[in-house]
Amino acid sequence: MPFIPHTDNDIRTMLEAIGAPDIEALFEEIPANLRAPGLPGVPPALNEMEIGRLMADFATRDGRPLNFIGAGAYEHHIPSAVWAIVTRGEFYSAYTPYQAEASQGTLQLLYEYQTMMASLTGLDISNASLYDGASGLAEACLMAVRANRKSKSQRILLPVALNPTYRDVTQVVAGNQSIAFELLPYDPKGGQTLVSALEPYSGQDITAVVLQHPNFFGTLEDVDAATDWAHANNALMIGVVNPTSLAVLKPPGQWGKLGADIAIGDGQPLGVPLSSGGPYFGFMATRTEHVRQMPGRIIGRTLDLDGKSGFTLTLQAREQHIRRSKATSNICTNQGLLVTAATIYMSLLGAKGLAQVASTSMLRTQQLVDALTRVPGVRLAFDRPRFHEAVLLLDRPVKPVLEALAHRGIVGGADISARYPSLGNALLVCATETRTLADIETYAQALAETMRNSAAAA
Repeated sequence: MPFIPHTDNDIRTMLEAIGAPDIEALFEEIPANLRAPGLPGVPPALNEMEIGRLMADFATRDGRPLNFIGAGAYEHHIPSAVWAIVTRGEFYSAYTPYQAEASQGTLQLLYEYQTMMASLTGLDISNASLYDGASGLAEACLMAVRANRKSKSQRILLPVALNPTYRDVTQVVAGNQSIAFELLPYDPKGGQTLVSALEPYSGQDITAVVLQHPNFFGTLEDVDAATDWAHANNALMIGVVNPTSLAVLKPPGQWGKLGADIAIGDGQPLGVPLSSGGPYFGFMATRTEHVRQMPGRIIGRTLDLDGKSGFTLTLQAREQHIRRSKATSNICTNQGLLVTAATIYMSLLGAKGLAQVASTSMLRTQQLVDALTRVPGVRLAFDRPRFHEAVLLLDRPVKPVLEALAHRGIVGGADISARYPSLGNALLVCATETRTLADIETYAQALAETMRNSAAAA
């Protein structure tokens, strides 16, 4: 983005206008003993040319490896039109849509986004985004406690096959608010959450059940049986979903007889590039009866006095707007720029295009599994249907194998052995529509050579 810094004369003019002798005077209320004397470890300032060269050097070091890692962040093709539109000044510089008369474009885009996400999840209403999928699950658990008035226990069942990062974040955010999380095991053969593991909880006071579909292993869950069990036991169902998968899989709003009550996930697959860990954005959808317990903001459409369409902030139940005791969340903003990208991405692809992305990703993953399991010492962990990720088991530690592949320009997957020790040497791999048959063959050959050149575990 073009940036024109203030000149020394600009700064002097602004300081004179407010009657301040210098910039330091703006911070005089901060006690001297609380001020940092300097910034240790921060190098001296660089000029624009030097910064440009430094960043180019960093980018070169990163390289352009073949990527077969997923685990919650996915490399999809993003049409060039998406970010060409997003980075237009009208979107790029827009911030918060509090003044409806000055923010109709932003409000309409968010309204369209909500409509698309509600359609994709099969639920009644979507908010205008959260920080990311992991914190979105924490917010969904807090929301379930508020919404499920039949439950007083604040007990929530979490699958072991849930993304471990989501589990960790949810525990940190919501675990200190008197919510008790209890884990549901997965089938060691199929990789799906055992619905039979719910039976010991029958008749007990359970606030909500969480189910990720596809789960962290890429395996498809028995969403209908789990959802019906939850509702039969007066618990809410929280679905954690990959938005791309919803183009080909049953949406949460259709799980079981009544559908899930809340659906959350990360919108990163919808037009957001992999950018050294973020930023991403979370989405949340729910049923109309729970809308007042939903965190974040909701954009509504109405008609003005002349009968023309208009958009405005309809619901924003956070402490900036209402009494703290009645606030649903301390979420202070939505990831507006990324939501803009997702809205344009979905508009350009449409339902047919998104389904093609999903089906091609599934096909590429099957081809990847077929190629890698032909390598001696590599086998498939689970026999259940999957989306676009799979767990492979190696006959030796995964870390050295991934390090060797990295030297050959291949990001071979995620080592999940530490998080799931019962699996042994477990490697989570992923393929999307961006991987070609040639890419898969390159990986298979490199893995075969790496396995031959390293000693198998005793």
